[in-house]
Amino acid sequence: MAQAVAGESVQYIVEGGQRLSGSIAPSGNKNAALPIVAAALLTDQPVLLHNVPRIRDVEALVELIGTVGAETRWVERNTLRIHAAELRPAELDPDLCARIRASILLAGPMLARCGEVVLPPPGGDVIGRRRVDTHFLALRQLGAEIIADDAYRFHANGLRGADVFLDEPSVTATENALCAAVCAEGVTVLRNCASEPHVQDLAHFLSALGAHIEGIGTNCMTIHGGRSLSGCTHRIGPDHIEVGSLIGLAAVTGSDLTITGAGIEHLRSTLMNFERLGIRCEIKGDDLRIPPGQEMTVQADFGGHIPVISDQPWPAFPADTMSIAIVTATQCDGVVLMFEKMFESRMFFVDKLIAMGARIVLCDPHRALVAGPSRLRGARLESPDIRAGMAMLIAALCAEGKSVINNAQQIERGYERIDERLNALGARITRVPARG
Repeated sequence: MAQAVAGESVQYIVEGGQRLSGSIAPSGNKNAALPIVAAALLTDQPVLLHNVPRIRDVEALVELIGTVGAETRWVERNTLRIHAAELRPAELDPDLCARIRASILLAGPMLARCGEVVLPPPGGDVIGRRRVDTHFLALRQLGAEIIADDAYRFHANGLRGADVFLDEPSVTATENALCAAVCAEGVTVLRNCASEPHVQDLAHFLSALGAHIEGIGTNCMTIHGGRSLSGCTHRIGPDHIEVGSLIGLAAVTGSDLTITGAGIEHLRSTLMNFERLGIRCEIKGDDLRIPPGQEMTVQADFGGHIPVISDQPWPAFPADTMSIAIVTATQCDGVVLMFEKMFESRMFFVDKLIAMGARIVLCDPHRALVAGPSRLRGARLESPDIRAGMAMLIAALCAEGKSVINNAQQIERGYERIDERLNALGARITRVPARG
């Protein structure tokens, strides 16, 4: 795949009905790479990051930190060196910030290093309202002053530790608070914080820099701030959302896939909910095999009741895997209610699946009733966001005939070289510039 270019629009032309086989390694966790790249600004020493996914969102954030003085260099395809010896508290580029929601992650590190930052409203997927209030709540309690007008203006004359209760377990707010607390004087207790694998990865990275953090992986972390931070070398863990996507893909195409280095310790809820769809995986060390010939029968609740698959904060089923689970359910025998609790617009992509032949009733913005199995037909599709885009790619790969996916660059914001990697397993995906 050619290097992604800002503003480039691409199509995927997909020939459905192909069975895949072989081994595939998941990319580094996108949602860990982004906060870790931002957190590299906390130290004036060099940082070397391995297993960084070369995707559009990461490339945009790397470009963004360069505008405030950080030196960045791709040492290898997935190895990034960052040296933020000197930073300037510049107003961040509004065009770059509009491309990615991850720009909000610079608030904590820039406040800690420079004492101020002006952040234009972040962009990202259009999947419903995505609050920034929790960021403000946490950073204000740590000593920041914040003005919100045409941009978010942060200022702090020194950060200080505090006992902070987040009003929701927001991942990015937890990450911003962690970065600020590491440099704040005194002890910070973060309560009701997020504990997803990517939050844990960020905490381990900060620990490698020299921070002292207790309670990693729980919803209450204690940070002993004010320590001198050094450089470090850190390897980003596998993307558990990509692993879930590959499980769904293997199941609906009847493929025999092995996912190497899958990060089994973070897959309990994912595997449990795929089992409710009649899909079982074999665990061999840290590898995961999805064998062909899956039962793919929805497992009714006790008493024969229709089961519900719902997303919730970690360690429950990840919200980002919900779109994948929906398209997988269209190929399973039985009825299941999919309950998306976190974003009010994420379900709206199902009309594309219905047009392909899926039997889905969208009950309301948060719930969809899926009855399967359905024979899907190739169609012309549009990718509205990263995860729905991947779900439609999976649908196209198991459908009869040819599909065209417009706006496929959305998929590439979260999945590295996905066309090349799947083609190596037997898929038939052609990536072309979008036709005007």
